[in-house]
Amino acid sequence: MHVARVLPDLTGLDKTFNYLVPDEIDERVAVGTIVRIDLHGRRVGGWVLERHSDPGPRSLKSIAKVTGVGPDQATIELAEWATTRWAAGRVRPFLVAASPPRAVINVPAVRRTGSAPGPASPATTDLLASGGGVLRLPPRTDVVPALLSAAAAGPALVVAPTAAEAALLAARLRRAGLTVAEAPGEWAQAAGGVDVVIGARTAAWAPCPGLAAIVVLDEHDERLQAERSPTWHARDVLLERGRRANVPVVLVSPTPTLAAIEAMGGTVVHPPLRRERLGWPRIDTVDRRGEAPWQRSLLTSALIERLRDHTSTVVCVSNITGRARLLACRNCRALLRCERCSAAVGLDDDGRLRCRRCGTTRPPVCQECAGTGFANLRPGVTRLREELEAAAGRPAIAVTGADDGPIADSGVYVGTEAVLHRLGRSVDVVAFLEFDAELLAPRYRATEQALALLVLAGRLAPTVLIQTFIPDHEVLQAVRTGDPGRLVDEERARRRLLRFPPYAAVGLLSGSGAAELAAALPEQVDVAEVDDSTTLVRAADWMQLGAILNAAPRPSSARVRVAIDPPRL
Repeated sequence: MHVARVLPDLTGLDKTFNYLVPDEIDERVAVGTIVRIDLHGRRVGGWVLERHSDPGPRSLKSIAKVTGVGPDQATIELAEWATTRWAAGRVRPFLVAASPPRAVINVPAVRRTGSAPGPASPATTDLLASGGGVLRLPPRTDVVPALLSAAAAGPALVVAPTAAEAALLAARLRRAGLTVAEAPGEWAQAAGGVDVVIGARTAAWAPCPGLAAIVVLDEHDERLQAERSPTWHARDVLLERGRRANVPVVLVSPTPTLAAIEAMGGTVVHPPLRRERLGWPRIDTVDRRGEAPWQRSLLTSALIERLRDHTSTVVCVSNITGRARLLACRNCRALLRCERCSAAVGLDDDGRLRCRRCGTTRPPVCQECAGTGFANLRPGVTRLREELEAAAGRPAIAVTGADDGPIADSGVYVGTEAVLHRLGRSVDVVAFLEFDAELLAPRYRATEQALALLVLAGRLAPTVLIQTFIPDHEVLQAVRTGDPGRLVDEERARRRLLRFPPYAAVGLLSGSGAAELAAALPEQVDVAEVDDSTTLVRAADWMQLGAILNAAPRPSSARVRVAIDPPRL
């Protein structure tokens, strides 16, 4: 009789237990098999992490039931690596991502065509032959030829930022004659063997027998990183998976991140610059430097001209919600501030002034002169919708990340950057009303994130209008020329100087007990307080930082959130 070491599928429990494997199910229990076990009076699921011979008689419970097939040993080892890489302290979250959403009793037979019909991408073929690299394709370029090249090399694993994009690409690949499994829904078919396994972020953990090529689409997209802890990134999981399996990885993006470029040894392949420029949208820049400070409005003449063209559909983007976020009294010109904490107050949809820092509310009255008339220096989406509707002479629809319903048809849309993700239809113009807030954001990835917004806009519209007080900014120059690679050297020098990734490993500790945990870290970790409840930690590399954080004693009765390399740091 054999003994299996089982990890229960229970939140907060990362301890394994030994169970006897009954003879009648012995052949069905392997490393990775999902089973049912009795634990403390209740029956729970779990994963078999190890099998060994029973050394002798002892009082062990038996496995109650085999649920089905689970992740293989290589995937379990990858998950154990990830617990250190993202300071997770537990392997369960990764095994959940690597497991089928429904029980899989039997894996279907292999369904492979062994060919990839249709036009392939010579650049992708060359990258795969040379061991992988970064493929820089402009926003309006079709990525299917690159996927056909990957499938021609053998079974390919493809990860896209969203499930919707993956489903669309899967349909096109099927029409090209390939067998495709969409993860995680078609986990069993993927485990059986197909030409292409494709899906969103969790597909990084999907099975793909005989794996020969890995492709990550839109490597720059933040949706490839988990928002909840552990904050694992599909790109980094697949880079490690490719390294362990000796399989080439191709990272595809219009604006590759510095992390991707450095991970691939600086190998970046792109079309000739003249042809690459044709794949970017037309960039119309509105230079606002000549405007009088007190008369500045987000509705410039260039924007109003496009709004009044009723044959065009216009999307306006501003990352400010509500009605107003910065107000000044028209009588005394004082900025409206919170009487409690002195932060700027904004006008909410209910007509009251609200402090975004401490939550204090009050009636809309100036604290200096009791005036009730205000100049809206930073209008929110709600107020902008009203102004745009009046200027355009046609209805405007507001779209924010808080919405989740269908978006009605209209000629004018306004919203946060969520409108670029949610609209799902082509438009004529995308207008960024205050792009300087993105260019000058106090985040070390501000340049990459600004480029990512322009990529989204370029896929929606052939023309992008940018209102700015810094028209000569390096990001805008790069997009006008269709050459984002010109930003790499400056970005590399900046990150090295400030010791930010990929030249150091960083994480954020937050919640109760974050300060105590940071104080207990050894000298190999640099600690800097961000605010009263958040601490920045930094080490030489990711594995060192993760190992130290996993080993550090956690304060009793405290809940500390560890976010390794959060995207908005």
